[in-house]
Formats: sequence, C-alpha cells, structure tokens
Amino acid sequence: MDGYEKHDEIENNGREEIFSKVVRAGKRTYFLDVKATKRNDYYLTITESKKRFNRDGRHYFEKHKIFLYKEDFEKFIENLTEAIDFIKVNVPEILPLEHAEVGVEAENNNGYTSDVEFDDLGEKN
Repeated sequence: MDGYEKHDEIENNGREEIFSKVVRAGKRTYFLDVKATKRNDYYLTITESKKRFNRDGRHYFEKHKIFLYKEDFEKFIENLTEAIDFIKVNVPEILPLEHAEVGVEAENNNGYTSDVEFDDLGEKN
C-alpha cells in the first residue's frame, strides 16, 4: 500500500468523502478533500504530504493538515488571494539552479521553486 492509498484509508475514518483532488507539486502532494459532518454540513481538509526517510532508509509520509469550515471560506480565500498577490508582486525572480544560494534546493517544475521547510520559517526577532 503506497502513501496515497494510506491517505484515503486514514482520511475516511467514518466521514463521507464527497469530492477529492490531488495536487502533485514536486516533492510534495496536496490533498483537497470535501467531507460531510454527521449533520451533513460540508467542510474542506487540505493535507500536505511529503515523503521522508528514516535512518534505516525506509520511507514514511509526513503530513500537515488544515480543516476549513464553510463559514470561513470567504475570509480564507480573500486573505489567501491577497497573500499570493503580494508574493507575485514582491518576490524577485528565482534564479536558475546554477545561480541558487547554497542550502536552497531548486527544481525545475515549469519554472523554479525552492524547497522551503516549515522549520525554516521561524519568527523574526
């Protein structure tokens, strides 16, 4: 059973899955799942999954999950759009791999992306 099958098995845990999309983005996979509560109210789960390796070489999937409820959709989309627009306007073009800074992994995926870890996003003092 691979990570994607495990995702389906773990995610269902008694909740009906109404709609599902998989977004493969380089080393990460994002799962967008619409589910129903016991009262048949819909909500969205966004799961980021990344393949990791133990010291013995066996792999596992590290996951981060967000639950988004319909009363928050409008505010979430508005602020997500604003954040994405800010990035598009303010982030300089990412240099090709041969010009990338040491310690930043870049990969060609219809453009260049950096492999930033959550741990790298610490607060500024």
